[in-house]
Amino acid sequence: MKKMLVTGSSGLIGGEVVSYFAQRGWEVHGIDNNMRADFFGPQGDTRWNQKRLSSLHPHFHHHEMDMRDRQAVAGLVRELKAEAVVHTAAQPSHDLAASRPFDDFDVNAVGALNLLEAHRQANPQAPFVHLSTNKVYGDAPNRLKLRELETRWDYADPDWQNGIREDFPIDQSKHSIFGASKVASDIMVQEYGRYFNIPTCCLRGGCLTGPSHSGVELHGFLSYLIKCNVEGRKYTVFGYKGKQVRDNIHSQDVVRFIDEFLKAPRAAEVYNLGGGRSNSVSILEAFKLIESISGRKMVWEYVDKNREGDHICYISDLTKMRAHYPNWGIAKSLQVIFQEIYASWQTRSPAAPPALSA
Repeated sequence: MKKMLVTGSSGLIGGEVVSYFAQRGWEVHGIDNNMRADFFGPQGDTRWNQKRLSSLHPHFHHHEMDMRDRQAVAGLVRELKAEAVVHTAAQPSHDLAASRPFDDFDVNAVGALNLLEAHRQANPQAPFVHLSTNKVYGDAPNRLKLRELETRWDYADPDWQNGIREDFPIDQSKHSIFGASKVASDIMVQEYGRYFNIPTCCLRGGCLTGPSHSGVELHGFLSYLIKCNVEGRKYTVFGYKGKQVRDNIHSQDVVRFIDEFLKAPRAAEVYNLGGGRSNSVSILEAFKLIESISGRKMVWEYVDKNREGDHICYISDLTKMRAHYPNWGIAKSLQVIFQEIYASWQTRSPAAPPALSA
């Protein structure tokens, strides 16, 4: 039985990786210490997902471990000698990173290095997949010429209609402290691929989402927005007239791409991973879509100040991903994503009232 090591295994993507590969006969080992609850409080707790995964998959083994513990990580990696490593553990919030910069860098950058070096020592021929972020580009995408439409911002230059490509520059821009720590891990993963010839890839995610997401205000835009609608909470829009655009990709589509990469790994690759133009949505458009599903009006307020380093319009160009792995494509539409997240919060949220007809 092939072994896989997944970090952040109780989170959205890590949990999806566990389920997908455990169902396909892998022995999956997960590292997670529920630090999301430390970062975001009870709303960010992922223990529920850890328990769910353990109950569903007999070949899943949970390891309570901190990615910053270099010796513990190295010991487990050496013991397992896994045929694949998928690194999803991270501190994911812009705002939190600014108030806890050492925790942010130690988890995102040092944690990735701990895992990389342990992997190089134990089983360097096995592929290593790193969940990076589109925030490695900083706010440089905001320099592109945009046009303002009724409900969204969009690229004015036809050269960018498909979205941001992997050759977009990452320096000379404001990244946020979080973005800077993820740049460090992203470059290190690439370097281990090039310098040591390890099959690695960095997946520069846009808005990765799905029904298992424990979305909070500081991280998990779509999950949190839908949760606010379900519970009748007030949602705060930060700047850009609520017309800021994100492309959303379902966690299952993320894992399907990871599967394709593992079948035919390449060294030091980078991919912009998102839903593409077809799955892009602005906040105002997201309000309308969830209202049409739930039958409830969004309660929201507007703050005329954007978050530091926030993108105005970000759409991932999927051309390179599809060229390298033609068997992969987006399977979950935006409508399906909204419906699944809505149904999940209806079940998980104690504050959810009965569903209303639209």
